Amino acid sequence: QLQLVESGGGLVQPGGSLRLSCLASGFSLGYRAIGWFRQAPGKEREGISCITWHGRIASYADSVKDRFTISRDSAKNTVYLQLNNLQVQDTGVYYCAEREVGTCSSESVTYGIRGQGTQVTVSS
Repeated sequence: QLQLVESGGGLVQPGGSLRLSCLASGFSLGYRAIGWFRQAPGKEREGISCITWHGRIASYADSVKDRFTISRDSAKNTVYLQLNNLQVQDTGVYYCAEREVGTCSSESVTYGIRGQGTQVTVSS
């Protein structure tokens, strides 16, 4: 079964940090780009970061730039998203998705396999 599994979410106070993981199961991330998205209650899904297949190009939404860092470990078949200086508005379900082409896109419909997501809650 081909799937992506996210982990690492939780409850954190404003200013805190989390590290999310996106593990591929049943296939290799190899030549695929990976994007991270989040869905906040009552809001549209937002693309927040993406990394190309070779890991040399990373992109971020303005809302998370300079606070979040995306990376990948091919040996572990995993992509990470480091979340620093978290704010209340970062609360939501974070999920990852793969893009077979290998390059990033802001169009979520161009992504294929998606995980079930991991909940991030920022609250004092």
